[in-house]
Amino acid sequence: MPTRPTPARLAAVAAAAVLGLAACGDGTADTASTPPPAAAPADSPTEQPGGGATVDAEHGDADVEFAQAMLVHHEGAVEMAQLAPSRTEDPEVLDLASRIEAAQQPEMELMRGWLQAWGAETGGTDPHGAHGGGSSTDHSSMPGMMTPEQMTQLREASGAEFDRMFLEMMVEHHEGAVEMAETQLREGTNPQALVLAEEIGTSQTAEIEEMRQLLAARG
Repeated sequence: MPTRPTPARLAAVAAAAVLGLAACGDGTADTASTPPPAAAPADSPTEQPGGGATVDAEHGDADVEFAQAMLVHHEGAVEMAQLAPSRTEDPEVLDLASRIEAAQQPEMELMRGWLQAWGAETGGTDPHGAHGGGSSTDHSSMPGMMTPEQMTQLREASGAEFDRMFLEMMVEHHEGAVEMAETQLREGTNPQALVLAEEIGTSQTAEIEEMRQLLAARG
């Protein structure tokens, strides 16, 4: 979300316009006397790495913590969702898993871009330490994250057993994400991070209700 132009930036734009009109007056431009472009204000948007959308530079510790933690959290959900195709044939579970992955992968890229633009760490976001993989990092204390034991059980399940475990674990995982989003809405300052937190809260609350209905239908 672009920030409102500051008076200094408006003044710089106006000055550039006046110089341009003066140069056009006699058909020549005195490049030697043209001042260098004014530096962008510290709070102006910056372009994300890779030419993505601009990132609002205004941020605080809460915004950085939200992006770093939610990035880990999303990676955990995507890892769980990617187990479904090889472990169930239930069309509703497969559709849900596909939608979760499709929604959260772009959000992960968005948050990585914010962290890079803010000069914050983007590493250390591998959730596998908490999910039973090879990393020694343990994120299981994060709201809704699965323990290594839970992930081992999910990997070893199939069919109806997998469906039940997947839905129960993803409900818990989504509840953790909603909790984290609510914290960001209370404590964050970056406009784009606040928008994402609100979207995560809304979309994942709806998916929690959907998953509870799927669980109820399966007894």
